Amino acid sequence: MEQQITRPYNRIDVADVLRGFAILGIIILHSIEHFNFYSFPEKVPYEWMKFTDKAIWDGLFFTFSGKAYAIFSLLFGFSFFIQYDNQLKRGKDFRLRFLWRMVLLFLIGQFNAAFFTAEILTMYAMIGVILPLCCKLSNRTITIIAIILILQPYDWGRIIYAILHPEYEIGPSLAGYYFGWAFEVQKNGTFWETVRMNLWEGQLANLTWALEHGRIPQTTALFLFGMLIGRKRYFLYNEKNEQLWLKALGIALICFFPLYGLYNMLPEFITHKPILEPLKLIIYSLRNLSFTVILVTGILLAFYRTKNRTFLMRLAPYGRMSLTNYIGQSIIGSLFFYHWGFEWGRYLGITYSFIFGIIFVIIQMLFCTWWLSKFKHGPFEWLWRKLTWIGTKH
Repeated sequence: MEQQITRPYNRIDVADVLRGFAILGIIILHSIEHFNFYSFPEKVPYEWMKFTDKAIWDGLFFTFSGKAYAIFSLLFGFSFFIQYDNQLKRGKDFRLRFLWRMVLLFLIGQFNAAFFTAEILTMYAMIGVILPLCCKLSNRTITIIAIILILQPYDWGRIIYAILHPEYEIGPSLAGYYFGWAFEVQKNGTFWETVRMNLWEGQLANLTWALEHGRIPQTTALFLFGMLIGRKRYFLYNEKNEQLWLKALGIALICFFPLYGLYNMLPEFITHKPILEPLKLIIYSLRNLSFTVILVTGILLAFYRTKNRTFLMRLAPYGRMSLTNYIGQSIIGSLFFYHWGFEWGRYLGITYSFIFGIIFVIIQMLFCTWWLSKFKHGPFEWLWRKLTWIGTKH
């Protein structure tokens, strides 16, 4: 059985399953958020929906918020290594080509941003530059850089500054200002007004939110960790890797619960906001990272220990077309929930929006399975790949 599992394609399969799980979580979470347009009915149609609304909201945010994107980021770095390593084996240097690929991703992100406030492709394109810059470094050096970044050095600096300057007060959120602007356009604007807002204020809202909430250093670190996973072949099944992931699961479980409790109890002991807010952000980031490791190891161990992987493999086509699915959710989500479209947010509460998200994901999964039975790549994946290798016979 081990010989069958250790064939190269299985490593790619489990990465696609993880990617499919991540994009599923992202889209369902965006559905209950009304695709970053927090407009909901004033009243729920049935009394029992007050319970389901809260249970769905809290449950999905606990499971996926920050974690689905973290898995997506980890796999972004892993994918870079696969491409880099494949070209290296052919005697080619992929680094400049990857930078061109990031330029293309930035442009694709602009198209996606025209529909969806808070898209991530633009940020990925900018942060992705770190990968070709670091790919020649040793594993030890990359690990040190990633650990420093994951510990949120900027926010530790804020804490030290607040301790040394007790009079310091936190100013208003810049992201809040831009998202407030975005909300008004989402609520009242035409299609073209929404597009214009999304390409400027929406992008500024997204990037300033990422900066204020530690997403930029965290994402950079996860890119690097993903590259290391590729280097070390940790997604490849063998007994040594299985033991490694079991240890990672144990450590993540040991870390998660104290961090979860500490995050909730901090306001009882620290009242000075300039110290409390960055400290909460650091702990929240580490808590999310711990839970992300739990999710990743759980899926990996389930994949490698399950003889019949039919259920898990249903996520693989969905993961292979993650770019198409992500852009698809932006277009469809804005059409159904923003003012320029059907504005369903006025009628659909959290429970109904969750059902919408489930149906939407199922339709996407069926489409992906059908599409990949006829074509090798998804539509946007094909376009990105084609333009990446423009001018070559790749």
